Amino acid sequence: MRELPHGDTVTIVRPGEPTQDAYGNDVPGAPTEIPVPGCGVSPRDGTGAGANELTDARDTVFSGLTIYAPYGTDIRATDRVRVGGDLYDVVGLPGSFRSPFTGSTGPVVAALELVTG
Repeated sequence: MRELPHGDTVTIVRPGEPTQDAYGNDVPGAPTEIPVPGCGVSPRDGTGAGANELTDARDTVFSGLTIYAPYGTDIRATDRVRVGGDLYDVVGLPGSFRSPFTGSTGPVVAALELVTG
C-alpha cells in the first residue's frame, strides 16, 4: 500500500535510548519523532463511538483509533503516535499483510488508545 492520497500525517514518537542520571539510574532519552504521511485514521471500538467511560471516583475516558499506515512503516508496541494534537499509546503489536498469491501489500494496522482523566 502506498500513501493514501487524502490521508493524514501522523507522527510516531519513539522512546530515545536510555541515559543515566547523576545517581546512575536509567532515565529515558529524548524521543525521536517520525512523521508518516498518507495514513488512514478511524475510530475504534465495538460500538463505533471510539470511547469508553469507566467511572470510579473520577471520569476516565478511553478513546481508541485505528491507523492504517503505508506498508513497511515501522510502528512498535513501545511507540506513541501523535494524531492531531493528541498523543496515543500503541495497543498490542501492529500488523501488516502481503499476499502470497499476488505480492500485493496492505497497510500496517495499529490500534491506538488515549486515556484521559
